Amino acid sequence: MSRWRNQWIMPVSVVVALLLGLLPLPDLVAPFRPYWLALVVAYWVIEKPDSAGLGFAFICGLLADLTIGGVLGEQALRLTVMAFILDRFRARLRFFPLSQQSLAIGVLLLNDRVISAAIHLALGEPQLTAQFWWAPVLGALLWAPLYLLFDAIRLGRRAR
Repeated sequence: MSRWRNQWIMPVSVVVALLLGLLPLPDLVAPFRPYWLALVVAYWVIEKPDSAGLGFAFICGLLADLTIGGVLGEQALRLTVMAFILDRFRARLRFFPLSQQSLAIGVLLLNDRVISAAIHLALGEPQLTAQFWWAPVLGALLWAPLYLLFDAIRLGRRAR
């Protein structure tokens, strides 16, 4: 019964992350928007590698490409690279304290921005402004509360 009850969490979290990516923000705040989908995919790759791996990251990226827009395949590539790195170091990363996990996620989100900048440069697209480089910092700061929230929901614990 509990296994069936917890199956909704992963797809709902992806949909919520996609909706947060679509949420309109003022121009002043928009560059600081964290990459919600990357945070969600990172959580599931770390905690449920049997059901969330490279294919999961690729499909989530394609869904994001189709819903949010931009270069088709860009987010799929970015999330797949992140999932590959997370999968490679998952055994170590799971046992880091949340502060160290946040730093590792911040570095992965920074790597994501580098990949995005390289794709934009290769395709002749406009480059990201300097403010967009602050989003990985915000994502790293949001990692611990998001991780604790997902753990509480996934394991059926009540937040205290």
